[in-house]
Amino acid sequence: MGSYKDLTVYNKAFTTAMEIFEKTKRFPKEEVYSLTDQVRRSSRSVCVNLGEGYRKRMYQKHFMAKVSDADMENTETSIWLDFALACKYLDEDSHSRLQVYNGEVGKLLGHMLKYPEKYGAK
Repeated sequence: MGSYKDLTVYNKAFTTAMEIFEKTKRFPKEEVYSLTDQVRRSSRSVCVNLGEGYRKRMYQKHFMAKVSDADMENTETSIWLDFALACKYLDEDSHSRLQVYNGEVGKLLGHMLKYPEKYGAK
């Protein structure tokens, strides 16, 4: 098996996190320690948890816990994106695109949770 960086889910999550980073550069300064920080942190945590989980795939329970954490962070990111839209920090198109990406990551994480053995978890 290759690296976690070879996983489609990792690459989609990384691309999403980087786009969120670019979009949040335009958020108001008063949001820097709340919404901006939170959405950046949760989107990046998806990737971090995937990497950690993949390295622990020889222990299926550890793998599943980390993938579950990644899924939780992905859901948190979706909620922060909704707040960003409601606060008018994101336009509809950006929000929709990011939510589509987020949904794709969620489906891939769900597949990992359902079929951990396909990812080398034992």
